[in-house]
Amino acid sequence: MKEIKGHGVALITPFNNNGEVDFDAIPNLINHLITGGVDYLVVMGTTAESATLSNQEKSDLIDSIVASNAGRLPLVIGVGGNNTKQVVEDINSIDLTHFSAILSVTPYYNKPNQEGLYQHFKAIALNSSLPIILYNVPSRTGVNLLPKTVSRLANDFDKIVAIKEAAGDFQQAQTLLRNCPDDFLVLSGDDEMSLPMLLAGAKGVISVIGNALPEAYSKIVEKGLEGAAADAYEIQYQILDLIRTIYDEGNPSGIKVLLNALGLCENILRLPLVSASDELNYKLNELLNQVNQL
Repeated sequence: MKEIKGHGVALITPFNNNGEVDFDAIPNLINHLITGGVDYLVVMGTTAESATLSNQEKSDLIDSIVASNAGRLPLVIGVGGNNTKQVVEDINSIDLTHFSAILSVTPYYNKPNQEGLYQHFKAIALNSSLPIILYNVPSRTGVNLLPKTVSRLANDFDKIVAIKEAAGDFQQAQTLLRNCPDDFLVLSGDDEMSLPMLLAGAKGVISVIGNALPEAYSKIVEKGLEGAAADAYEIQYQILDLIRTIYDEGNPSGIKVLLNALGLCENILRLPLVSASDELNYKLNELLNQVNQL
């Protein structure tokens, strides 16, 4: 699965001032990421506000991204939920021709135990034609996929090839790296923690900040994979305040401020999410101006 190593970006969904999907913004956004050195794109993740999209909008958005990408970068698609049967049905109903892997988040709200999580991903693995990337993000789902369960899944199912680890716990990340099979990929899902995880042995990152700063963040990932810690941290410290501040009012409110400042999309989100406050908007624009002057 070399195509999902390195720097992947969790794509946002652009909306126009009428609240509709802005399909005209997709080509420029994709070109911006490809020019910036991104290795692969993640479609329909949580950063894409996928929970607010209709099935028709999802289908049309996928078609637009596939067409704009034109085979230039590998694509990963997010398919997850807290109804195992429905997730399996969704996987079987989507045209996966253009995708390299499926990113599937742990079930949210109903908070299954570790055995429930194992059985959930077992069902997905047995019914998927594509490799599966587990997605662990306890702050959003309310449940933590523990390293022992990840290792069990990785050893039991060839289709389960990686994890996007976003627990915000470096000790847990190290346990994953130590215990999982050598060919299993640990990918960071936390922009600020990605560099120490790469230096500890992670094979890549699925970032949010990369939407706005693909070149800088791709260099951080590249240097991290090379083990060039000093060079990587020099770049990270230049954009660290931006990495932190985009999450001050949730995701993707902050990253859309930056993308709007770069002329790549409108600063529009769908309810229940709202656009960043004036205070955060001002702060992020100031930080972006500082980075651009470096």
